[in-house]
Amino acid sequence: QVQLVESGGGLVQTGGSLRLSCSASGLPFNFNAMGWFRQAPGKEREFVAARKWSGGSTVYADSVKGRFSISRDNAKSTVYLQMNTLQPEDTAVYYCAAGRTFGLPRTTSGYDYWGQGTQVTVSS
Repeated sequence: QVQLVESGGGLVQTGGSLRLSCSASGLPFNFNAMGWFRQAPGKEREFVAARKWSGGSTVYADSVKGRFSISRDNAKSTVYLQMNTLQPEDTAVYYCAAGRTFGLPRTTSGYDYWGQGTQVTVSS
């Protein structure tokens, strides 16, 4: 059974930083990438960042490029999202996802497994 568990969310002031973690277990041998998405109230879930599990390829949404960084710890089966220079518009529930689709998908349909989400709130 696949489980993705996010942690690290919270309340931070504008300009601050947070690091989200996603601990994975039970992933199939053929999974390819892990990603982060976010969903603000009344909006659709949107892509934030993704990373291939094997190798170092990454991709970011334009809105977070240069501020956010996705990384992984193979030994811990954990992927991280380091978020710097946070802005109020970054406020959302952040979701971790894992998928078997080839490449680095930027859409929700490219991922097969999802965590429960962690709230990030940036105060102005």
